[in-house]
Amino acid sequence: MPFKPDPSFYPSPASAIQGPTEELAYVVTLNTGTDGDRRPDALCVVDVQDDSESYGQVVGRLDMPNVGDELHHFGWNACSSALCPWAPHPHVERRYLLVPGLRSSRMHVIDVKDDPVNPRLVKVVEAGTIARRTNYSRPHTTHCGPDGIYVSALGAPDGGGPGGVFLLDHDDFEPLGAWELDRGPQHLAYDVWWNIGFDTLLTSEWGTPSMVEDGLVPDLLLAGEYGRRLHVWDMRRRRHRQEIDLGPEQQMVLELRPAHDPSRPYGFVGVVVSTADLSAAVWLWRRDDDGVRAQKVIEIPPEPADPADLPPALQPFSAVPPLITDIDLSVDDSTLYVSCWGTGELKRFDVTDPEHPKETGSVHLGGIVRRAAHPAAGALKGGPQMVEVSRDGRRVYLTNSLYASWDAQFYPAGIDGWMVKLDSEPNGGAFAPDPDFFVEFAGERPHQVRLQGGDASSDSYCFPS
Repeated sequence: MPFKPDPSFYPSPASAIQGPTEELAYVVTLNTGTDGDRRPDALCVVDVQDDSESYGQVVGRLDMPNVGDELHHFGWNACSSALCPWAPHPHVERRYLLVPGLRSSRMHVIDVKDDPVNPRLVKVVEAGTIARRTNYSRPHTTHCGPDGIYVSALGAPDGGGPGGVFLLDHDDFEPLGAWELDRGPQHLAYDVWWNIGFDTLLTSEWGTPSMVEDGLVPDLLLAGEYGRRLHVWDMRRRRHRQEIDLGPEQQMVLELRPAHDPSRPYGFVGVVVSTADLSAAVWLWRRDDDGVRAQKVIEIPPEPADPADLPPALQPFSAVPPLITDIDLSVDDSTLYVSCWGTGELKRFDVTDPEHPKETGSVHLGGIVRRAAHPAAGALKGGPQMVEVSRDGRRVYLTNSLYASWDAQFYPAGIDGWMVKLDSEPNGGAFAPDPDFFVEFAGERPHQVRLQGGDASSDSYCFPS
């Protein structure tokens, strides 16, 4: 047990911004070989130290013990939330990465402390254990909380619902059980996050495993059956308090990004597509005396396209939708990044006035039709998907794969895996790809990125800046 808190834990967002620059990035990759030539998925280590001889290269790798996990979102075992005054686990340290297999329902515990470049697998929690103790499967998103490790799960072991949230123990990583004591009307699940200063937890919605594992189901989409709601919970009491319906045309309410400053009672959520016009949107939620309200603050229209250039699912519409698949909020709560995986664009917005975002930059990379090039590569397949921002807000990392079955639908010619870095100057300054940073993943597709020592989407802070 350490005598002092982990130095990568910060009491406030402002102190986190002043912390040391990351030197390594951890990236999960999906192996996409044929059934007869499949390798396990992997956790890769990328050198992001700009004065290093191996800058922009994969310098470490850990293959999983099984084939077919489909590694997806992952997170740290502990973070700055351990400094909350009411936290029962102040002794933990940021040492392990918790890496779920979205297909296999396994949870991998990986130690990166002693040798950060050579991660070491120390435990696998099998799907049967998770199902038996929580009645959930398909773990999707992990977040380190003050009282345990929160894991969202898409559904039940049989592929149906409900989905929800379960907790892992901070010390032995065993499933403790389902988090909810009263779920109310909540059925679909996706992400979980919180406004910790207001004891408010929120969850979002995608679909049950049977709705998403074989790709987007057009009939379900047109019928408005995918997730369209936000759910508001009492974090301490673990009880459902409010359901916010964004409208039947708002389909797939995904990434939750609350304000980092715990005195700010708001956050943003991305909506993949509107069935009314193929637009995508970002909504703002904000707590007031009457509960939580939500309003659309960013809308991004589709782009006209020749049907011959579109995958079959989009040809009847003669347009390519933006498909907002990820958003990320800078640690100082000033800048929101929005990934448009369909059109191949990363947009940057000033959100210092969260109800009135102002676009301050845009970069095109890949895209279903555009296939915009990177300075170090030719035309790109895939588009900006998962986005991660450094704590100081000056570096933005992107990967290009969403989910294997969905990749095949929207990019039927295939996706060549890549990771890029963009330089983003503060106060709406220059915003452009780093020409010296382009990581190719031959035969594999990268998904989420985590940065050594923490990043913009993995920590929650207990004290205001």
